[in-house]
Amino acid sequence: MKNKTLLRLFKYVGKYKLHIFAVIICAFISNLLMVIGPLLVGRGIDYIVSYRKVNFNYLLKLIYILAALYVISAVFSWIFSMIANVIAFHTVQDIRKEAFDKISMLPLSYFDNNAHGDIMSRLTNDIDAISDGVLQGITQFYPGIVTILSSLVLMIILSPKITLVILLMTPFCFFIASFITTRSNKMFKEQQKTVGELNGYIEEIIGNQKVVKAFGYEKNSQEVFKEINERLYKCGRFAQLYSSLTNPSTRFVNNITYILVGVVGGICSVVGGLSIGKISSFLTYSTQFSQPINNITSVTTQLQAAVAAAERVFSILDEIPETPEAENSSTLKECYGDISFKDVSFSYRKDVPLIRNLNIDIKSGSTIAIVGPTGAGKTTMVNLLMRFYDINSGGIFVDKRNIGEITRNSLRGAFGMVLQDTWLFAGTVRENISYGKPKATIKEIEKAAKAAHIHNFIKSLPKGYDTIITEGGENLSQGQKQLLTIARVMLIDPPMLILDEATSSIDTRTELSIQKAFLSMMKGRTSFIIAHRLSTIRDADLILVMNNGEIIENGNHTELIKKGGFYANLYNSQFELTN
Repeated sequence: MKNKTLLRLFKYVGKYKLHIFAVIICAFISNLLMVIGPLLVGRGIDYIVSYRKVNFNYLLKLIYILAALYVISAVFSWIFSMIANVIAFHTVQDIRKEAFDKISMLPLSYFDNNAHGDIMSRLTNDIDAISDGVLQGITQFYPGIVTILSSLVLMIILSPKITLVILLMTPFCFFIASFITTRSNKMFKEQQKTVGELNGYIEEIIGNQKVVKAFGYEKNSQEVFKEINERLYKCGRFAQLYSSLTNPSTRFVNNITYILVGVVGGICSVVGGLSIGKISSFLTYSTQFSQPINNITSVTTQLQAAVAAAERVFSILDEIPETPEAENSSTLKECYGDISFKDVSFSYRKDVPLIRNLNIDIKSGSTIAIVGPTGAGKTTMVNLLMRFYDINSGGIFVDKRNIGEITRNSLRGAFGMVLQDTWLFAGTVRENISYGKPKATIKEIEKAAKAAHIHNFIKSLPKGYDTIITEGGENLSQGQKQLLTIARVMLIDPPMLILDEATSSIDTRTELSIQKAFLSMMKGRTSFIIAHRLSTIRDADLILVMNNGEIIENGNHTELIKKGGFYANLYNSQFELTN
C-alpha cells in the first residue's frame, strides 16, 4: 500500500516535466560545481607541500576559481529551490482541487457516514503534510543523488581501494533507515487518523455549544477530548521517537566510515604514495558522499507522514461518486409539476428496508403534506425525489419522465428547498439571499425579502442589505435565519417547492405571516410540506400519512379527521397538548 501510494504521489509530481527537467539541470550544475572544489583544494595543498617557494599568484588564481565555482553553485542552488517550491505547490494545489471536486461529486451517504471534521482534516492538515513531504523529497533527493554519484566518480578516480571501504559501509545506512521506517510508518498512519478524529470532535463540540452548555456536558466533553488528545500524543511521540533514531544511527555509521577512510588513507599515503592533498580531497568527498544519505534518511519522517496523509486523501479520490448520469439523460427545461412514484423501494442499508412499493400520483399545482412519526420516511421520500439518493427499484417520474433520465442539476434546479436546519455563509445579507441567483438585482432581492416578511428587519440593520452576516448567521436569531433562507427560495421562483419543517424554528406569530407568504408562493406550484406541527398543513390538497416507509392513509384534512385513524389521533393529541 505504501509503495502504491508513493507511486501515485509521484504521478502528480510527474505532470510538471519541464519544471522537473529544470530542477535536474540546476541540481546537476550546482552540485557538480560543489564537488570540483575539494579537488582544487587538494591540488593547492599538494602544491604548497611539494614546493619550497610558494607561488602566491597561482594560489590566488585557485582561490578566485573556487570563489567563482561556489558563487555560481549558490545561484543554481537558489534557482533549484525556487523551482522545487513551484513543483510542490502546484502538486498540492492539483491534489487539493481534485479532492474538493470529488467531494462535490460524492453522494449524501458519504457525508452521513463520515465526520465532517475528519473530511476537513483530510482537505487541510493531510494535504499540508503532503506539501511538506513533496517539498522535502524534491529538495533532498535530487541534489543528494547528484552529489552521491559525482562524489563517487571522483573518489574512484582518486583511490578505488578507499572507495571500496565506503561502498562496503554504505548498505548499513540504508538497512538501518529501512528497518526504522518500516516500523514507524504504521504509527504515522495512526497519527494522521487520530488528527482527523480530533478535528471532527472539535468541530462537533464547537458547533453545538448551546447543547453542550444546556446539558452541562462541558466536563464530559473535556474528558473525551483529553482521551483523543492523549492517543494523538502517544501516536506522535512513538512515531517521532522511532523516526528520530534514523539520522543519529546513519550518522554513527558515517562517522565510523570517516575514521576508516582516514586510517586507510594514512596507510596508503605511507605505503602507496597517496598525496596529502588527495587524502584531504578524499576525506571531503567521503563527507559529501555521506551527507546526502544523512539528509535523505532524516526527511523520511516527513515522507512517512506525507505518505500516511496521502493515503487518507486518496481514499476520498477513490470513493464511488454519485451514480453517473444515464447516456440518454437530458435537462429538464420546462416543468409543470406532475409527479408519480411507481412501486418505489429504498433502503439506506440493504438489510433494513425503509420504503417499500410506494405508489403516489401527484397533479401539477397540488400542495402535498407528508406527515408521520420520526423515522417514518418523510424526508427520505423528498431525498429520493431530489435524487440525493437513488432508489433500489421502481421509478419516480416528473412530467412523465423518469428522473433517472433527467440530469441531477436540472432536476434539483426545478425545486426550491427550505429546510429546518438553516445554512448561511459569511457574507452580506444580499449575497446570502441571492445565493441561488447571483446576478439578481437589488429590486428582485428586496421583493423576495418583502414576500418573506424580512425586508423591514434588513432595513433596520446598520448597512441594510450590505450588512455582513457571520458564518452560520450567529448574529441572528433562529427565526431571522429561517426567514432569510425562505427569501432565498422566493428569489429563484422555482416551479416546485419542498418545505421540510420550514417553520419549526419560528414563533407562532411569525409563522402565521410566513404561512400567508407560502400560500401566495405555492399557487400554481407543486409543493411538498413536511411538518410535525399538523396545524400548518390543514389547507393541503393531499395529506400523505407515512409510517414505517409506507403510506398508511391519504386524503385532505377533513377526510382524514372523519376517518378517525392514525392522522386523527396524531392531530388530536397535538391539539390537546397545545391546549
